[in-house]
Amino acid sequence: MIKDVDYYIDPMGMWVFTAAYHEGRGYCCGQACKHCPFDYEAVPEPIKTRAKLIRATLSKNSTDAIHPKD
Repeated sequence: MIKDVDYYIDPMGMWVFTAAYHEGRGYCCGQACKHCPFDYEAVPEPIKTRAKLIRATLSKNSTDAIHPKD
């Protein structure tokens, strides 16, 4: 894995996988990842709905809410 291509480390020190990493894997893992390019297809409800709402809220409130490497 390559830092800032496959993942980055957020201000809290957590690893966050990029959309490029997820696309390379080829499927949704079901963990409601921040940059899931598969529209959370394997995430169970109600977590799926919550993840979509959070993503929509972040993208409305900030131009840099989604990591620029996506």
